[in-house]
Amino acid sequence: MNQDYIVPAPWAIIEEGFEKDRVKSSESLFSIGNGAMGQRANFEEEYSGKTFQGSYIGGVYYPDKTRVGWWKNGYPEYFAKVLNAPSWIGIKVKVDGESLDLNTAKSVSNFRRELNMKEGWLGRSFEAELQNGVKLKVQSKRFLSLEHDEIGAINYEVTPLNKDVSISYEPYLDSGITNEDTNWDDKFWNTLSVEEDGNKAYITAHTMKTFFYVCTAMANTFTVDGKEISLTLSTNKSDTYIGHVFETDIREGETFAIQKYAGYITSFNHDQNELKQAAQKVLDTALDAGFDKLLSKQKEDWAEIWSMADIVIDGDVRAQQGIRFNIFHLNQTYLGKDSRLNIGPKGFTGEKYGGSTYWDTEAYCLHFYMATKNQDVARSLLTYRYNHLPKAIENAGKLGFKDGAALYPMVTMNGEECHNEWEITFEEIHRNGAMIFAIRDYVKYTGDYSYIPEKGLEVMIGVARFWKQRATWSAQKENYVILGVTGPNEYENNVNNNFYTNYLAKWCLEYAVEHCKNVAQEFGSDYKRIVGQTELKEEELKAWAEVAEKMYLPYSEEKGVYLQQDGFLDKELVTVADLSKSERPINQKWSWDRILRSPYIKQADTLQAFYVFEEDFSEEQLKKHFDFYEPFTVHESSLSPCVHAIQAAKLGQMDQAYAFYLRTSRLDLDDYNKEVHEGLHITSMAGTWMSVVEGFGGMRIKDNTLSFDPKMPDAWDGFSFKLNYRDQILKVAVGKNKTVFTLNEGEDLDLLIHGKEVTVKAGSSVEV
Repeated sequence: MNQDYIVPAPWAIIEEGFEKDRVKSSESLFSIGNGAMGQRANFEEEYSGKTFQGSYIGGVYYPDKTRVGWWKNGYPEYFAKVLNAPSWIGIKVKVDGESLDLNTAKSVSNFRRELNMKEGWLGRSFEAELQNGVKLKVQSKRFLSLEHDEIGAINYEVTPLNKDVSISYEPYLDSGITNEDTNWDDKFWNTLSVEEDGNKAYITAHTMKTFFYVCTAMANTFTVDGKEISLTLSTNKSDTYIGHVFETDIREGETFAIQKYAGYITSFNHDQNELKQAAQKVLDTALDAGFDKLLSKQKEDWAEIWSMADIVIDGDVRAQQGIRFNIFHLNQTYLGKDSRLNIGPKGFTGEKYGGSTYWDTEAYCLHFYMATKNQDVARSLLTYRYNHLPKAIENAGKLGFKDGAALYPMVTMNGEECHNEWEITFEEIHRNGAMIFAIRDYVKYTGDYSYIPEKGLEVMIGVARFWKQRATWSAQKENYVILGVTGPNEYENNVNNNFYTNYLAKWCLEYAVEHCKNVAQEFGSDYKRIVGQTELKEEELKAWAEVAEKMYLPYSEEKGVYLQQDGFLDKELVTVADLSKSERPINQKWSWDRILRSPYIKQADTLQAFYVFEEDFSEEQLKKHFDFYEPFTVHESSLSPCVHAIQAAKLGQMDQAYAFYLRTSRLDLDDYNKEVHEGLHITSMAGTWMSVVEGFGGMRIKDNTLSFDPKMPDAWDGFSFKLNYRDQILKVAVGKNKTVFTLNEGEDLDLLIHGKEVTVKAGSSVEV
């Protein structure tokens, strides 16, 4: 049974009624962020019940020492932790001396929480009766500014309902925080100073080992029934805490509000010796603007994002809510402003998975940012990996690879591998190929070939060298084989000749040879520079071509399909349909030994190859492989349903495509995998966008031309989306009987619609 307490609404995530057992889940779902920082939706007031406190800063991490039963050569020395940063949202509230705490209140009624995705704010309201008999109405609203991304703002209001009371607010900063997922209970933060200056307070701390310096700062203002008042403060202070206490008498029915402005100033962006001065300026900016003006600008900034990124679905509010929830969180996580940052699997919503970057960025997220932002943002994502090439070569060296071979990490913060499960670190090497097909996808979509001679070719060379050395000549098969790997299906470890990995290696080698020759011919000076830097030799290209040509691809003549790996048909091929629901999810119900021996597939694996290299296979081949592998797929990875949705739509299996779409778009809202309390699945949210645009919209690039093959689920009345294609803004509106293409910006654009050429004139529409 999936959770179903989120109220369906097109532009908001809404929770009605207070249930203690779903507090952690809601803290994830209602998280907010602005690309530079983010936080789980923890209550501002104190809460003594079960909660997962989390506030995070982009790029700030701690290298927690690897915890393993035994050490293996090549293991990374640390597992990067996304750090729970000093807390600034807290406001202790006391009414006639008693703390407001929803866990201990006599009663809580009319509880409502709303994440307004259209305008970018989190709101909450409720009524409570405290143990002392006082009845209150509480309303709060908070957001993290997109314009001033070092600051957040909170407006918190208390109205006594049954008597005159004394109310005290204690807004505070606290650097005495810990991570939920620490390996060794290490202290992550060293607090340097706790200071105040009038109504402002500051805590300066640095991370242990990595020495990121952070100044957490706050300032507060107050109103009664909307009119600003001045209050004197007293201070509670310790080595890691500062709270400013403000108290006043409030009559029954009056509303006493605090406006708290706070945030992070970091050495990521400022001189570490001038953080307090920078924080003062940020607070002054917020105070000068005030809450309402900052919120008004927030609404404008989100309106601009939505004008390009929105997908409208008519006639299906759950589907509409799902896609907007995904698009909203993607934009909260990464806006493309800083090429040092990337898209973490949990974003700013939790700590699981450690590092900020997986292969998810290249395989899933690039398409979304390329089409809804611009080519510069997409180029930044590629440049992030180019900048990490020396570390990728270093990572490969630790595993015994030589001569400039590069192995990109599975999990990273700074280019170093920091994932410490052997079956992932050593064996899930397919991630290396994602770096290359991301370059291909960028060039195909943007038409910007210049990236390859400038940066991309060096990455291709490093990756090709890795595949050449990782392949083994099999005298028995008279082909090159790749042994001891884990494919995208992590429910098979240490297998030989995973089809996706072998095909990807073959393709990477061929692609590197092709573009070495092309750059040598068309960009001679760049090629000379690259050869000088990489010490590339002509015979290497011949060796790469030979390995590619003789790469072994496991195939079953009997089944007429490529095999996921050599031993797949040795398994007892019982489909998921014949697996009891009480056994699901198998990753929580079965031993790992049992999973590894089963035929069950965590996510698209062989079918991942049919997605990434779609042009290499016929539709008939896709159908045969889809019909063979999908019945064994348990979809226990967040990255699985989107690929299957796209392929089912291509095959015209629309009921399946729609079911997969709902699963990917509402994965967290409905908590399919029973783990939303740990945080959201941010990177797979880009797959939801792909499900609509590439699945139902049928968007592809064919022969350097934008192509569409639109199809619509029966549950929908219509859907529309926009694309920024080579600086031309195209709107696609799919209806029951027609599709309308409107070119909002740019010059005349040639399209392929169901395989036929159509030209859309600038500023006009074409109806098909």
